[in-house]
Parts: sequence; C-alpha cells; structure tokens
Amino acid sequence: MQLLETYPRLKIFIPLIYLIHEDLIVSGIESDLIKKYLDRQTWLTQDERSAINKITTADFNLNGALVELKKSVREQVIAKDFNADAGLIDLGLAFAKGEKNETWAKMALQHQDILDFLNHESFYHFFPEQRSTHSQKADTVYSFDIDFLQRVLDGDQISLIKEIKGLISSGTFEFKHRNDLTLFRDEIYRACLILANKGYGAISYPKQYGGCHDMAAYFTVMESISYADLSLAIKFGVQFGLFGGSVMALGTKKHHDKFLKDIGTLKLPGCFAMTETGHGSNVRGLETTASYEHSSRSFIIHTPHEQAQKEYIGNAAVHGQLATVFAKLIIDGDDYGVVAVLVPIRDTDGNLLSGIKIEDCGNKMGLNGVDNGKIQFDQVSVPYDYLLDRFVSIDEEGKFKSGISSENRRFFTMLGTLVGGRIGVPRSALSATKTGLATAIKYSNLRRQFGPELNMEIPILNYRMHQRRLIPSLAKTYALHFALRYITNRFTNRKEEEAQEIEAIAAGLKAYTTWHNTATLQECRECTGGKGYLSENRIDDLKNDSDVYTTFEGDNTVLMQLVAKSRLTEFKQFFNHIGFTGYINYFASQAFTSVAQKNPLIVRNTDEQHLLDYDFHINAFRYREQDILTSAAKRLKRLMDTGMDSFDAFNVCQHHLIQAAEAYIERIVLEQFDQSIRQVNDPGSKNILRKLCQLYALHTTEEHNGWYLESEYMAPVKTKAIRKQVNQLCWEIRKEAVPLVDAFGIPDNCLGLIARA
Repeated sequence: MQLLETYPRLKIFIPLIYLIHEDLIVSGIESDLIKKYLDRQTWLTQDERSAINKITTADFNLNGALVELKKSVREQVIAKDFNADAGLIDLGLAFAKGEKNETWAKMALQHQDILDFLNHESFYHFFPEQRSTHSQKADTVYSFDIDFLQRVLDGDQISLIKEIKGLISSGTFEFKHRNDLTLFRDEIYRACLILANKGYGAISYPKQYGGCHDMAAYFTVMESISYADLSLAIKFGVQFGLFGGSVMALGTKKHHDKFLKDIGTLKLPGCFAMTETGHGSNVRGLETTASYEHSSRSFIIHTPHEQAQKEYIGNAAVHGQLATVFAKLIIDGDDYGVVAVLVPIRDTDGNLLSGIKIEDCGNKMGLNGVDNGKIQFDQVSVPYDYLLDRFVSIDEEGKFKSGISSENRRFFTMLGTLVGGRIGVPRSALSATKTGLATAIKYSNLRRQFGPELNMEIPILNYRMHQRRLIPSLAKTYALHFALRYITNRFTNRKEEEAQEIEAIAAGLKAYTTWHNTATLQECRECTGGKGYLSENRIDDLKNDSDVYTTFEGDNTVLMQLVAKSRLTEFKQFFNHIGFTGYINYFASQAFTSVAQKNPLIVRNTDEQHLLDYDFHINAFRYREQDILTSAAKRLKRLMDTGMDSFDAFNVCQHHLIQAAEAYIERIVLEQFDQSIRQVNDPGSKNILRKLCQLYALHTTEEHNGWYLESEYMAPVKTKAIRKQVNQLCWEIRKEAVPLVDAFGIPDNCLGLIARA
C-alpha cells in the first residue's frame, strides 16, 4: 500500500487496519474509540495523522491489499515468535524498525488499552488454525452401551419389536404412491393384510380367534409400524384396535364367534363409527338413532339430518364392510342412551348396501393412506343380534335390560373399555417424535456452519441454542417412553376399581404426548433448515400425518378437562372419606409442607447438588400439582356458593383446570421415569438416563418459572440457577445425543436421507 510505504512508521498499525477492513462494518462507537486512540498518538506528524485517519475509515478502498496485509502480519509474527495474547500494537511492533527501543513505539503501546474491543482474540484473526474453542470440543462420545440401552427401551417386547423392524428394514413397507390417493390407499391396505397374515392383526384377541390375548403386543405392533408409516399404523389401529376392539370389548361370545376371526385376518374390514359432523368429543350428544322394533326383533338405524352423519370414519370410503355404529337407543319412543350396533355397509364385492350413503372425505392434511368417509343411514334395518350387548340388552318382552342401572355409569363403563385407543395413539405419536429427533440430531451433528473463522465451521449441534431446541425434547421423549410403558402395564393388568384412574392417566398422557409430538416435529423441521423441508427427509410426512393426533381419540383440551374432573372427583371423595378431623389434619399437613419447602434457605438454594437432586424435583412437581388442584377446587366451590351453575363455574375455571391436569400428568411422567431408571443395572446407561431425567425435571420446572415465582416457592436467584443448569445439562447430553437416538433402534430406511448411516 503506497501510503504505508510513504510513511513507514504507520506500519505499526497494519494489524489494526486489517481488522477494521476485515469486518467491513465499523459502528459509531468503534469509530469513536479508534479516533480516541489515534488522537493520543502525539508522536504522529501532521501528514502521518492525516494518512492514518484516512486509512482507518471503513469506506477506504484497500484495492485488494487485505490479503497481503494478513500475509505480512503472519510472516512477521512467525519470525518474531509472538504469543497468542498479543494485542494489535504488539503485533504491529514487528513492523517497527527498532521495535520497543523506538520512543514513538513505546508511546503507541501506552494507549493500546483503548482498543480492547479489537485486541480481544486479535491473534486468531491472523492464525485461525491455532484457535481451540470450547464449542469445537463438543464431539460425540459413547459412555454407555447402545445395545443395552435399546434393550432397556424395548423391555419384554424385544422379540416382537425385532420382528417388526425386520419387516420394515427388508423394504416390505415401501410406499411409492403417496401422491395418488387410490394407489396409496391400496398400498396401505395390502400392508395391513401382510400384518394380518402374520398374525399381528389378531394379536390382542383370544387364542380361539387366532390371537395371543396380548394387548401389550398390539400396542407394540402399532408403535413399531409407526416408524414405517403413520397411515399404516392408523389403518391397523382402526381395523384391529377400534373396530375389532369394540366387537371384543362391547360384544359377547356370539359376536366374537361370528366376527373376530375374520376381523383379525382382514377378511372382514370394518369401521368404528362414533364421530358425527355435529358431535365429536361429546359422544352423549350423538343424534344417530337405533330404534328398536320388537315385532321384527330388529333395530332401525337412521341419520335424522346431515349434522348427524358419521364423519371422518376410517375404512369407510373404500374398504369397510361392517361398522360399529354408536347411536341413541330408542325403545317405544324413550331414549336409553348411547349403544353400539353392528351395521353392514358393503357386500364382499365392495357394493354399498341398501340405505347406506357414503361420501369420501378425500385428500387430507395427512394420513391419506386411510380411507376416511362420511356415512348416512336411511332407515337401515339390522337384526337384534347385531347389538353389542355386553352392557345392554332387550329381553323377550321388549324391555331394556342392563347390569348397570345408572345410565351415566353405564355410558362411561362402555367408553372405558375403549380406552386402549388413547394408549395406542400416543405410542404411535412418540415413534414419529423419535424419528424426527433422530433425523434432526444426526444431521445437526454432521452439518457444520459458522464458527470462530469461516474455515473453522462447527457442527450446528454445538450451538447452545440448537441444543436448547432439541435436547430437552429428547429428554422428554425418553421420559414419555417410560410413562407410556407404565400406563400400558396398568391398562393390561387393570382391576375394576382402577378403571377411572387409568382412563384419566391415559387421556392425559395422550394429550401430553401428542402436544409434545407436534411441537417437537416443528423444531426438527426448523433445526434442519431447507433440508427438513424436503420430502426425502420425512419430516413433512411425520408432521402432516401426526398433526391430527392432537384431536382424534379425543380433542386434547377436552381430554385434559376429563383428567381435571377425575382429579376433582378424587379430591372430593378423599374429603368425604376422611371427615372433619381428617380435613383439618390435611390442611395442617399442607401448611407444614408449604412452610418446610418454602424455607428461605431452600427457596434460594442454588447449589448444583440440590438442583440436580430428584427429591427437589419431585417435591416441586407435587407441590405445584397439589396447590393448583386445591386452589381450583376452592375456586369452583366459591363460584357455586354464589349461586353460579356448575357448568358455568367449570367454564370460568377452565384454564385453571387444564393447569391442574397438566401438573398431575407431569408428576406421573417424572415419577415413572425415575422408577424405570432405578431398575437399570448398567452404570453407563443409568448415568445418561439420570441426566435425561434431571433435564426433563428442570426444563419442565423452568417452563413454569412464572408459577413458582408467583407462589414464592422459588426466589429469582434460584430460577436463574435452574436456567443455567438446564443449559449445562443440554451441553453435557449433546455429546451423547447421537448414541441416544441410535438407542431408539429406528430402521435406517425410516430416517431422513440427511441422517442415514
């Protein structure tokens, strides 16, 4: 550069000049500091000052000299053996003829502190290859046996899972016509037929009907095939779970003998026709009628108007031949509530039967391999024996009979037998979540972007915000895996007195898991950038297919209200049982717990050992759960004491009740995660699972920081410490994120192309 050759003493500023022009953007504050530094250089002549002021402006054109400046600094630094902590003027001294012996050079060094904002790490701008940052060191490590952890996750279903994943890996379930509605539906149907022929369709039915009487195995099949395709999982669930399950659970031996074997082999495709256009979650409000005619010992199934048509019914548009229809039982003009009746809708050649009108729902946001349809019945007559009569019947004299006298109890008992759908759906959703996370995490570990220097890019999974977006979801996914195993075991080994509790937990976990699925897949899409938008990487199908999970088998918000009402019922029964003395003792114990846990030392405790302690986690979860439930109950009572109708009171408190349900489910998830970890005997697996449990607990607590602060359960200093601890756990778990998703054992051909080995 000519100016530097004309004024050689200005070469001491070469490193400074380089940094100014390398950045290209010099803020007003930075310009002022550079000017302040140069103004203090009293050794500069007027001409030198004019020249350096000109060169150090951001808009000065170096005419391509930037590369040469960097090269010259590198050569001088290597020759003079400078340290990495050298400042800009220290580096520039290499260009001073007499170095520090020159008076003017010493004067330049005196005011170098003004340039600290540029001095910081200036050495690495010239020697980026010598930079070693903390962020670069977050490489993948393997501190546990992946195969062992996978066995922990698979549990006692390991053999069945291996069989299903073997089918998937072999290419048995490759669907090539997703964009052709007719062909895709046919592919899904044939895939279901393959599963049925291998005995998986009837797996939950009694042995005499071709099954193993193993409901846990049914859930495992549905969960496992979800890795291949969610349309397949739902088609499987509709046929063998909802339709076949309704016949098994609501019917009696005559129905089992006549239908179950053919349902299990898919010889008899069927539908589960509950939802109506005008009534979805409110099953008691259904308007389809089943009018009993005693003279012919038959039922007349009728759709009174369009809003009463059965809508969104799986298997209805193309394949279904028989439907379990939920309708109001009418006898001699009296309404006896909702019953289930089997109604033939097609013959074996696929022709609609008399009085049946079916309209194809057509293309949907997802799950287009499932043939959803709308069904209307026009005075369709079916014989009496088609009534699923486990809980209701009509005697020889035409009188209504039931072993359960209360219509209310009978209705909920009938629906309670179908709670399995609320276990199968979240397990399927979690498979989609795992697939999305595995794709996003594996890709994020490989994809490099930015870094200390352009030629030192780091994996995007090393960025703390990227970890924040994916790692807590990974922890929650693990937590939900064990929670869903817990409710599966409770459901398959249930006792009658546990029915209400199991139904509430299943409803809550269904909502909690599917909400998690929707949120996580969105993060996975964003975290994989444009690659995540490509269909080849599957996130689009996973998102679109699973989105409806939040509203079928019960709208999530409605289900959470069911959970809250169940909790309030238990709360009320508890107080009715313990009496006045127990009531006083309960609130005394609550007050004692509050005082103990709100001890100023505990409220402000930021010690790492305390923050990572399970007792702290579970106490915080329980306190929130109990406090919200108690305050909701008090609020409802207060409103109703003023004369407000109970329906209006519940409506006013709806948000409060949803919070109570959420706190209840979160506590159960945490407890079951901890219980599962205690049973693991491999130190490496146990250690990483414990970290995931700590992250789930602390991240969930962090999400409720506002509540804990309002309740004075935690001081601001503690919530800040929790945030810091969450960051640290994300950083630590990041190193094992890849082996953690490998432990899911997802078949390679189910992952997005960007993540396949």
